Amino acid sequence: MWWKWVLCVLVPYLLGSISFGVLYARRKGHDIRAEGSHNTGASNALRVVGVKTGLMTFVSDVLKAVIAILFGKWLLGEYGGLLAGLFVVIGHNWPVFFQFKGGKGIACSCAVLVLNYPLYGAIAIGLCLLVIAVTRFISLGSLTMLVSFAILVLIFKPFFPYGLWAVLIALLGIWRHRSNIQRLLQGKENKISFQKKG
Repeated sequence: MWWKWVLCVLVPYLLGSISFGVLYARRKGHDIRAEGSHNTGASNALRVVGVKTGLMTFVSDVLKAVIAILFGKWLLGEYGGLLAGLFVVIGHNWPVFFQFKGGKGIACSCAVLVLNYPLYGAIAIGLCLLVIAVTRFISLGSLTMLVSFAILVLIFKPFFPYGLWAVLIALLGIWRHRSNIQRLLQGKENKISFQKKG
């Protein structure tokens, strides 16, 4: 059965490595790895190219995570879903197809949270949207989602493997947001705008 565990790592990682933000932005004449925050995710696609590209990127990143998790669950049940969810985010953040320069894993994490633990994921995403609506900081909303989800899992599930898994998902997002955290603390973080640059 070892090969199933290998597939639960490899396939989600490769799916996560498909950087849709780069592909969509390229069609519009942009390289989002060299513009804005230089990340390949939906928020930078939105800022650099526009709302339509941002939404397309978000939906595509969610879908690749959904496919990865369903694949993992099909192979190994609940543990397969957890493992696939972790590695699709890792693939998104450090994509092998794009010189390991990826996004921050938030769109993928939305699918990972909801598909593995729907109630906790829905609560965490709701808090995320509320924070973004009030503050207009996508980064603060994203961090709120990851941390609140980890707290819920730690409260209601055993630490191993569930709590540890949730903490790892949160730490991946916190690490990728470290520059945002610094700007938030300094009062220099950019607020979201729904208008195309330029």
